[in-house]
Amino acid sequence: MINKLIWILIIVATLFVGWKLLEYWGEIQQQRDSEARHAPVQITSGDQLGGLTPQLETSLHAAEKSGAPGLRNWLKQYALNVQDPRKAWIQLDYVVQVSRDDPKEAKRMFETVKSRTPTNSPIYFRIRQLEKTYE
Repeated sequence: MINKLIWILIIVATLFVGWKLLEYWGEIQQQRDSEARHAPVQITSGDQLGGLTPQLETSLHAAEKSGAPGLRNWLKQYALNVQDPRKAWIQLDYVVQVSRDDPKEAKRMFETVKSRTPTNSPIYFRIRQLEKTYE
């Protein structure tokens, strides 16, 4: 009689643990689905971001063609007229270009961008990519 009672308790405990594991698995799946829906879109070009007026687009492209000095001058002149996340993207482009000639300036600018960029920003993935290089 006690033997049968022990087996019944083992079976009930096993079913209970199995049921809790299935509940937990459902929560994990729901969380993954939610994260996938709310994940920021990966941006491949700064042109996909807002924050820059069409009038400044042409001057930005000209500055990009002249390299790091051109971007530095462009940022000094127009940084106040550009909004994030586009401003941060442009500054990260500058960081990459200036890093060979002036690594201190690259690290300083990278820290500036990183400190003001939230983790849910569409460009945060790029900060994570560059983080190991510029910290």
